[in-house]
Amino acid sequence: MDYRELEADVLRLVVGATEGDVRAFGEETVTRLVRPELLRGAAEDELTEAAGAALATACANVLTISAAELHDKLATIYDGILVEDDLDPGLLTAITALAHWKSYLEQNRRGEVYELAIRSIEDIDHEVSANLDDILATPGMAAEYERIRRLLDPGAGQERRIHRG
Repeated sequence: MDYRELEADVLRLVVGATEGDVRAFGEETVTRLVRPELLRGAAEDELTEAAGAALATACANVLTISAAELHDKLATIYDGILVEDDLDPGLLTAITALAHWKSYLEQNRRGEVYELAIRSIEDIDHEVSANLDDILATPGMAAEYERIRRLLDPGAGQERRIHRG
């Protein structure tokens, strides 16, 4: 499977999933994308103290914070970015994930959950440097794809087992 096929399949899964499965997938994925270890490489000179505190609070409370509170935290973060480009990749991943989650909470748009899935795939790609022509060749990328499939289409695994047996 190449990268474009993966993107198309993830989109198909997001569109076809139940509301509950989309929400559960979004929650698990945003939590994964704002995990503390992603922020460890960030330099202290990339964010103001207020922005760093807002980011830490938003990440720690991502599943309980309201869309309005998250909006305010993101405004503080954006205002406190001290570098013009080359933001730490982990920091960028976390901020982007928070922005997509905020939009999902505000508008309940599945496109935001799709974007979280793509950010999660990119996060794995950053770790394992996947081959774009055979994106699932690495165990980490294959595991992430299976996680996405399992959460967005829980019955698919059962159907595969039934057809095999």
